[in-house]
Amino acid sequence: MITVQILFWLALFLVFYTHLGYGILLYTLVKLKELTVKPVKRQLPPDKLLPDVTLFITAFNEEDVVDEKMHNCLKLDYPKDKLHIVWTTDGSNDSTNERLKAWPQATVHFQPLRQGKTAAMTRGMTLVDTPLVVFTDANTMLNREAIREIVLAFEDPGVGCVAGEKRIAVQEKDGAAAGGEGIYWKYESTLKALDARLYSAVGAAGELFAVRRELFTVMEPDTLLDDFILSLRIAMQGYKIAYCTRAYAIESGSADMGEEQKRKVRIAAGGLQSVWRLRELLNPFRYGVLSFQYISHRVLRWSVAPVLLFALLPLNVAILLMGGSPIWYGTILALQVLFYILAMGGYYLSARQIKNKLLFIPYYFLFMNINVMKGVNYLRKMKGTGAWEKAQRTKTESLNQ
Repeated sequence: MITVQILFWLALFLVFYTHLGYGILLYTLVKLKELTVKPVKRQLPPDKLLPDVTLFITAFNEEDVVDEKMHNCLKLDYPKDKLHIVWTTDGSNDSTNERLKAWPQATVHFQPLRQGKTAAMTRGMTLVDTPLVVFTDANTMLNREAIREIVLAFEDPGVGCVAGEKRIAVQEKDGAAAGGEGIYWKYESTLKALDARLYSAVGAAGELFAVRRELFTVMEPDTLLDDFILSLRIAMQGYKIAYCTRAYAIESGSADMGEEQKRKVRIAAGGLQSVWRLRELLNPFRYGVLSFQYISHRVLRWSVAPVLLFALLPLNVAILLMGGSPIWYGTILALQVLFYILAMGGYYLSARQIKNKLLFIPYYFLFMNINVMKGVNYLRKMKGTGAWEKAQRTKTESLNQ
């Protein structure tokens, strides 16, 4: 019985630490650090001295958003002669390229063969010669000041990558997919900001991030999370990943939970793939604080935490059957059962397109952890290509800034 109890409390601790405890510890460490170390305030040089920047968009069959994206790009507050808009549209067989012909401000690189986003990004980067490259998705819209804010972050020579903030455009009619995703990203953004204030953000999101061109590294063609792998390999070179909340990308949520599942399973598979490919980063003796942040923020979430979460219920029942304290273990069991009931209630309402934020939170949390388990099977079935089926997004009235 002692062994089962140890397993139970270890599992409970790791699940709590992964999803809440690390955030609490991180906040405490940041406050302690900032008692003695004050942030350095930097300023941009005059416009004529600003660096040239490439706004790099990797797109596959994005005919529905080309015009809106280009309107958004041209409204960005950065000298027009220093902002170069590049689209890499490999494999697109809709009217994406035809629509882009109406925009002479855009440079388009295209080849008929579709090899996946990572391969298209790598090919396109061989044609880029600006010192800074900002990556963004075709279906995300940037705030007007985004490029200036990113360039400002690069004024710190120790910064090799800048992660922008991802925001989900949640509308009143959105269901669990968009609503749950929006809540998740608000919490995730808070963690990223705290990570950056402690030492470095742990990865970047493909909706908006930037790198110094000379630090770009060629990734394996079947890489699922190119943004994450690229940004952390830059961090492993000794540079920091800055997190810029004043540069953000707005994206609509997934159309429904079925579409959201496609995304989460692929991301989970990419997370597991990343843990293996970045295994050197698990060594805290070599990477110090970055290794601690990476394990706490990412590795546990993509590996042991989901398994332990689903092990808690049977372990709890086993302890009670073996004579464990009904006060302690009975209370914890009741809370676990309540959590699953609330999650099932969220699922029930989601299936009927009824919005309830209180129930969407446990449902979405459970949904994410289930899809981490499914990601193992997805990764096993991959056949050496980074090409994947896109999840459909909800339609918004306007994401333009």
